[in-house]
Amino acid sequence: MSVEVPENRFLEVRELTANYGNVQALRPTSFHLDKGEFVAVLGPNGAGKSTLMRATMGLVENSGSVAFLGQETKRNNPANLASKGIILVPEGRGIFSPMTVLENLELGAYLLGSRSTVTGERMSKVLGLFPRLKERLTQIAGSLSGGEQQMLAVGRALMAGPKLLLLDEPSLGLAPRIIGEILEALGQLNREGLTIMLVEQKAPLALRLASRVYILSLGRVVAEIDPREIKSHDDLAHYYFT
Repeated sequence: MSVEVPENRFLEVRELTANYGNVQALRPTSFHLDKGEFVAVLGPNGAGKSTLMRATMGLVENSGSVAFLGQETKRNNPANLASKGIILVPEGRGIFSPMTVLENLELGAYLLGSRSTVTGERMSKVLGLFPRLKERLTQIAGSLSGGEQQMLAVGRALMAGPKLLLLDEPSLGLAPRIIGEILEALGQLNREGLTIMLVEQKAPLALRLASRVYILSLGRVVAEIDPREIKSHDDLAHYYFT
């Protein structure tokens, strides 16, 4: 089904809700992303940030509509969204621990086939962004450090050739130096034209890169703001507890 949306609108989410059994974790909420944006989703613990991502991808029972490039997607069908170019890096990374780094990366591009020249081009791009992975291609993924595993999770997502990259708490449990490397790579990708949506608990990190911010509180979007408006934690708290 075609949905009328403004030009350059990549993602249009309307009245999205999500439930875990009888518990409504996400109340009707709407948001959008335009082409080339870097949008952050901020909010306190328990606000529903991860649920928002999971519902958008159809990974949890939901209602509402999700349109990508003007076409409404099939609800609760993550494979359909992934085939269209919406790729999620989930909280917890979700790498295949018993497999090597190289095998994890190749799986990201499985739809292309291992002999595709595009696969090689994407591999070169990923290893250029994350040189640590190049040094560990034959290493078992489960033996990597937490930061390296997160790089691998992002790299595997990039191997799929995303048009829209969704990231859920990529800094969770990582050292500041590693977080900096990952954010630098994300910033570079965005400058090259990749549209990114980032859910992040550490607000200063997200505000550094975002062109626009959604504030989530009690399971719904309560504000859309310019990150330049946020000067302190008190500013954020005003929105968190409105």
